[in-house]
Amino acid sequence: MKILLTNDDGVTSQGIQMISKLLADRGWLEAVIAPDRERSGSGHSLTVERPIRVHPLGPGIFPGGVSAYSCDGTPTDCVSVGLDTLVPKADFVVSGINKGPNMGDDITYSGTVCAALEAVMLGRPAVAVSLCTRPGDAFGHNTTAAIAATVVLEYVFQAGLPEGVLLNVNVPNLPMRDIKGFMLTGRGKRAYRDKFVCVKDPSGRDCYWLAGNVAEERADGTDVSAVADGFVSVTPIQTDMTNYSLLYDMRLADVEENLTRTLKADAKNGKR
Repeated sequence: MKILLTNDDGVTSQGIQMISKLLADRGWLEAVIAPDRERSGSGHSLTVERPIRVHPLGPGIFPGGVSAYSCDGTPTDCVSVGLDTLVPKADFVVSGINKGPNMGDDITYSGTVCAALEAVMLGRPAVAVSLCTRPGDAFGHNTTAAIAATVVLEYVFQAGLPEGVLLNVNVPNLPMRDIKGFMLTGRGKRAYRDKFVCVKDPSGRDCYWLAGNVAEERADGTDVSAVADGFVSVTPIQTDMTNYSLLYDMRLADVEENLTRTLKADAKNGKR
């Protein structure tokens, strides 16, 4: 496999440098393209209002022989420009290691997960990897996350992934000896309460700082529960967000015909 490696924490983060070493040792790493700064929370945003600038990195930051670039765009930009132009022969994308969990509702905001999502949309299988550190953790066990990721990748290389599916891997912030194993999970509930704090800027005007407390529901079989119990969570995520069950029910209820009838009646009566 020829892997394109990216993240949303920035090209110099500890997580991406750790996993790059293991991928390079196995001969899997083709190139690194990552944001030039912190891009957490960027979701699936794509830069459209300006050009994207990509800068080759000199030796010493990543393993020798691996092409490495910093990009002034989003994680999605990194994958998009990488697969389209810089590393078109890459046939797999790894996004991470993210500092902090990407579980539950986080995945809709996560630049890490959405970089992998972009890869899948461009026809490449992908894995997103996050180390579930918490505020105040004295140490991040990036080695644990990197080893867990390579185990998942070895499985994926052999078994493959269905089209339109990525794997979201969340690793407890524990030494390898304390990891209980892997658990296949669904997406749990992880939301934020009291989301914004009102503060004053230097001019005395109100502004709002994203903060708040995380509320987790540790339901059995979810990513949130698995990580809390010391397991590496592996969650398949699909790009097709269509609710086929509701679509079927709406067709049975003749919703198309009813909406069309209402529209034509309103137009005839001059309401529209």
